[in-house]
Amino acid sequence: MREYLLVMFVSAAVTYLLVSPVRKFAIAAGAMPAVRARDVHREPTPRLGGIAMFGGLLAGLLAASQLSGLGRMFVQSADIKALLSGAGIMFVLGVLDDKWGVDALVKLGGQMIAAGVMVWQGVTVISIPVPGYGTVPTTPTQGMLISVVLVVVMVNAVNFIDGLDGLAAGMVCIAAMAFFLYSYRLWLGYGINDAAPAALFTAVLIGMCLGFLPHNLHPARIFMGDSGSMMLGLMLAVAAISITGRVDPDLVTAQTGSQTTAIHALVPIYIPLILPLTVIALPLADLLLAVVRRTWAGRSPFAADKQHLHHRLLEVGHSHSRAVLIMYFWAALIAFGTVAVSVTNTGRAVILSMAGLCLVGLAVLLMPRFKPRAPKAVQPFVPPRYRDGEGAGEEADAVAAAGEGAGGGTPAMAELSAEDKALLGRMGTGATAVGPRGERRS
Repeated sequence: MREYLLVMFVSAAVTYLLVSPVRKFAIAAGAMPAVRARDVHREPTPRLGGIAMFGGLLAGLLAASQLSGLGRMFVQSADIKALLSGAGIMFVLGVLDDKWGVDALVKLGGQMIAAGVMVWQGVTVISIPVPGYGTVPTTPTQGMLISVVLVVVMVNAVNFIDGLDGLAAGMVCIAAMAFFLYSYRLWLGYGINDAAPAALFTAVLIGMCLGFLPHNLHPARIFMGDSGSMMLGLMLAVAAISITGRVDPDLVTAQTGSQTTAIHALVPIYIPLILPLTVIALPLADLLLAVVRRTWAGRSPFAADKQHLHHRLLEVGHSHSRAVLIMYFWAALIAFGTVAVSVTNTGRAVILSMAGLCLVGLAVLLMPRFKPRAPKAVQPFVPPRYRDGEGAGEEADAVAAAGEGAGGGTPAMAELSAEDKALLGRMGTGATAVGPRGERRS
């Protein structure tokens, strides 16, 4: 576990440190498109955050290769090289789209090429364990088709939810944490070495998301863009595929004592493609609803709109941050609930706990004035709106007094001193690509 935590920390630290220079580069390169009608943000914000995340991926894997335990995987498994190949193709495709824009069908073709390259290098579904029947082997063609479809679906599901500040990175982080616990348990608890690559990939993925989130929380200083969202989706898909068909149910049965206990304890093993889909159930549901909605309206399923789940949360009156937290809650409930079913002997307790949490979630949804506040220990590292406003009122009074003394009423920005302008910037929702902005209401 210590080696996984170290890799996670390295990936998070490198991603976090790279975001600021990448942001400056994105502004200089003009990767800051105008605000579209379907966008939620109101001011141009730089993209290309995927560059920093890709750097975190490389740093995490480099650190893992130098460790005594994880380093053996680089010799024993071809999945790591396949991941780098597919992520590299997806990254380049995303950068091109963030800077110049790429047609939806071209992006779809690029996604299939990235998936095909990984399949060619060995990341493919070999077999599917079926409850009560056993392991069903797949032909090379079937395995290839299942793998490509899974990659494309995962990539587009993550891409579809990248519509609010911090939403995609947070939800992928939650999904990666749940999948890491699942993979690590198979590797450590049952001695299944084939689960180790999936645990490594998700550990690196957690680090990438945690390193990027401080810069991407509302109000976002930078967006990950397609260069980041498509890469995150691909990594989730690779983690799922790398473990699919490589778990021997007989080995688990021998260690648990009976087939019934093995089936109950490791339900996700028998349907290994279902677990990664459940941990991102919300974005997948959003993807399916979007395709049906657009096709029913006679439009292309790739035509963007403003009717995603997070957009609807804003329409019913939730603030930007509140909508993101709601999506976090339901994603965590589904993801960790699924993992909990696979590790407990009493599924009834898990179901009752999930039902109780659902009631808590519904109650929170009915709190009209709920405003999240970060603990004091982490407030220096989060955007201003998540901090306690104890000193904000005094600062506001000082600025107002300065304005009244200068000419009465609220002064124009041009009349304020440089210090007061900086103060207003800190009191607002934060800095954008072009400077400070005031409080934004979604």
